[in-house]
Amino acid sequence: MQSIKNHISLVFALVSILFALQTLIVTNRAIDAYENNLKEKYSIVIVANKPLDKKVIKSKIKLIDNLVPISLDDAIKKIDPNMSAKNRELLKLTLPKFYKATFSKYPTSKEIENVIAKLKELKDIKRVEDFKAVHDVTYKLLILFQIVVEVFSVVVFVITSLLIAKELRIWQYIHNDRMNIMGLFGAPKWLSSAVLFRLAIVDAIIASILILIVFSYIAQSQWLLDKLSTIDIEISIFDFVGDFSILFGTALGLSLLLASAVVFGHKEEV
Repeated sequence: MQSIKNHISLVFALVSILFALQTLIVTNRAIDAYENNLKEKYSIVIVANKPLDKKVIKSKIKLIDNLVPISLDDAIKKIDPNMSAKNRELLKLTLPKFYKATFSKYPTSKEIENVIAKLKELKDIKRVEDFKAVHDVTYKLLILFQIVVEVFSVVVFVITSLLIAKELRIWQYIHNDRMNIMGLFGAPKWLSSAVLFRLAIVDAIIASILILIVFSYIAQSQWLLDKLSTIDIEISIFDFVGDFSILFGTALGLSLLLASAVVFGHKEEV
């Protein structure tokens, strides 16, 4: 019974680490997807006295991905719907040129400031509207959420790693006599502690399979898919090849590492 409890404790600890790790993977994946959506939607408006050359702007500011002229026809029609086409064209000649600039990635607040500074150095540019307030709030919320998840994952990793080491130490005490006897007969430590390494490998496999089942179910959750859909995010919740390889490798590596630390930190009694 005690043996089964120790197995369950070790598997639970590994599952906790793997769950936190996969949550971090999914969160980063969702943040990347959300940033891509923001990148496509976020833009700045450039007001210029003369037409701008897109190639020149892009060569000077690498972060700018595209520069599109903004048509003034709709705005003029709203001001005076009865204005003739000729007068409308004459009015457009007197107005400054408006452009929408999009980016190759979702920029940080500092990057936005650098872009605006470089744009204002160009003599034909009259004004730049960056919607800084909205951008800053969105970007800070993204960073805050990512930091919270990372801190949570680190805390779970540290606490459960200590728990795993404790459970392995308990197993070492259970088999202490057998390990000491084998050591007295000249058996290498890895051989006398084979049961400990076998425990680590078996429990790593069990934990990986359990987390595979859990996230396979979560990946099919319509509630979660609907929540992601509301913010225009389509991501893979669980990649059966890539994610499972990472999780199994983490579980196996961590188990063997802690088992090795326990074994080679063990002093044989004589």
